[in-house]
Amino acid sequence: MDDHEIPHHFICPISLQIMKDPVTVATGITYDRDSIQQWQSHGKNKTCPVTNQLLSIDADFTPNHNLRRLIQSWHVSDQAPPKQSCFEMKVIAINLIKNLRLLDLKIESLKSLENLASESENNRVCLKEVGVVRAMFTIVVSCYQNCKIVGLKEALNILYLVRFRQDETHSILSKHDRIISSLAWVLDLDACDDVYTTMKFHAMVLLKDIIQSAKSHVLERLNRDFFKTIVLILQRRKSNNLEHGIKEVLHVMLSTCTWPRNCSMLIDSGAVFELVEHELGSPEKATTEVIMAVLFHLCCSADGRAQLLSHAAGIAMITKRIGRVSQKVDERALMIISLISKFSGTDGVLQEMVRVGTVEKLCMVLQVYCLKSYTRDTARDILKRHSHVWNGSPCFDVTLLTRCLG
Repeated sequence: MDDHEIPHHFICPISLQIMKDPVTVATGITYDRDSIQQWQSHGKNKTCPVTNQLLSIDADFTPNHNLRRLIQSWHVSDQAPPKQSCFEMKVIAINLIKNLRLLDLKIESLKSLENLASESENNRVCLKEVGVVRAMFTIVVSCYQNCKIVGLKEALNILYLVRFRQDETHSILSKHDRIISSLAWVLDLDACDDVYTTMKFHAMVLLKDIIQSAKSHVLERLNRDFFKTIVLILQRRKSNNLEHGIKEVLHVMLSTCTWPRNCSMLIDSGAVFELVEHELGSPEKATTEVIMAVLFHLCCSADGRAQLLSHAAGIAMITKRIGRVSQKVDERALMIISLISKFSGTDGVLQEMVRVGTVEKLCMVLQVYCLKSYTRDTARDILKRHSHVWNGSPCFDVTLLTRCLG
C-alpha cells in the first residue's frame, strides 16, 4: 500500500469523496452529512444506501467525532496528494457510474469521473476497464435523442481523455448504433462559444477515431445529412474557431470517400470547393497530403472534376503544389491532372493548364524524377496526350516540350 493512499473508511459511500462532516445513521453506517441529506431529499430514497434498510427521514444523525478528528489529522500529516490503488479506483468509478442513474447525483458524478480521468493515465486505464466508455456514450446518445446538453460536455471530455482502441470500435457501435449520428449532432449544434467549441472539437476527434476503424457496413450506411455536417464544419472553421480540429474532419472525409455513394454525397455537399478553399490557405504538409488524397477520390467522378474546374483557382492550386510539398502530394496532384486532362480536357481547360503553368510543371517533373518512376510516367503520359494542343500555344516554350518528350 502507498503511504499516501486514502484510508478506505475516510471515504463517503455516496459521494466517494473524503468526508468533511461524518455522521452515523441508525444502521451503523457512516456518511458525509451533506451526501446523506441529499440522498434523503430525493423522493424515493428512504433507505440506507449501503444496507438498504429503512431510515426515518426525520431521524437524527450522530456526529462521528472520532472519525472526523482522524480525517483532520490525516490531512495535516499527509502532504502528498491522495492516491488510490487500482482496485479502490475501480470501486469508486463503478459507484460513480451507478450514480449516473440518479438525477440529483448525475452531474456531480460526471464531474468526479472527469476529474479522475484528467489526473493520470493509470486512472484512465482503470476507468476504461470498468466500462466508463460505454457509460459516457450512453449519455451522449441520450442527449442526442432528447435534444438536451445536460452532462454532454463532461461525457465528451471523459471520452476524449480515456479514448478507446481501434479493436473496441465494433463493440462500441454494436451497443450504441446511434453514436455516429449523436456525434454529428454535436457538430451541428448552433452555438460557437468556448464550451460549444470544446465539445465540437472532442466530438470531431471521437468521430475520426470511430470512422477510421469502423467496418464497411457502417460506412456504407452514412447519410447525406452526415456529409453536409462534415462539409459545413470545413466551411465554417474560422467563424466557429475550429481550425485546430479540421485535421479530424479531413481524415473522416478520407476514410469515407472511397465508397462511390459517399463520394457522391460529399461532392453534392460542396466538399471539392471547400477543400480547394482550405488548401489555398497553405496549411501544413500533413494536411495538404490528406486534402490531395481526398480530392483525388472525388475527382474520379465527373461531378467532382466539374466542381474542381468551376473553382477559379482549382487547377492553379493543384499545379502550385507540385514540387513544393512532398512526393505524396506530387503523385496525387499528377493523378488529379491526369483525370482532368483525360476525361475533362476541353480546349478551355487545356489552355488554362498552359496559362497557370501546369505544362511547365509537368516538364519539370520529367527532369527531376528518375526514369521509370510512376510520377514521371504519369507526367509524360499527360504531355504526350495533349502535345498537339500545347505545341501550338503562343504562351508556352514549345522547345521545352519537344526536349522533354524527345
